[in-house]
Amino acid sequence: MAITRFDIDKFDGITNFNLWKVWMTTILIQNDLEKVLTEKKPADIDKLE
Repeated sequence: MAITRFDIDKFDGITNFNLWKVWMTTILIQNDLEKVLTEKKPADIDKLE
């Protein structure tokens, strides 16, 4: 399995969010990680221990 590295900065609040979101979505799909976008989030994910 080849490792691919992408140099995309964290969203900084200045760049266009929609463009940044498209970049992130494209990278996830290319790496067969689209389930991260489609799976339901666990109900207790916001709770801190």
